[in-house]
Amino acid sequence: MSAEPENPFHSIESAHEFMTLLAATIVEAQQEVEADIEREAKLNPSRRLDVLRVVLYNLKKLELDINRSRRLLNDLRTLRRLLFAERTSTSAASKSLEIVHSETVSA
Repeated sequence: MSAEPENPFHSIESAHEFMTLLAATIVEAQQEVEADIEREAKLNPSRRLDVLRVVLYNLKKLELDINRSRRLLNDLRTLRRLLFAERTSTSAASKSLEIVHSETVSA
């Protein structure tokens, strides 16, 4: 019997937390690459410098995508909360109507 791997994204909140950690890691990587670019630029322009600039460009694109995804997850979280609140209030309203109806019928 093999155990199913645990899903790290069992909720929108856990996915949002992961994206936050990923965003922080990307920022750290950008800082390291920027330091490498400065160091390489002082030595001499080379193919390595060009590659580092492409890496930095792609990290910045990735950062934008991750931040966009975090905002979408946050929107989904908010919408889910609104739906649950709406369901709760609808359920409460239904119960209130049932109580009023049963009181009217018994009177």
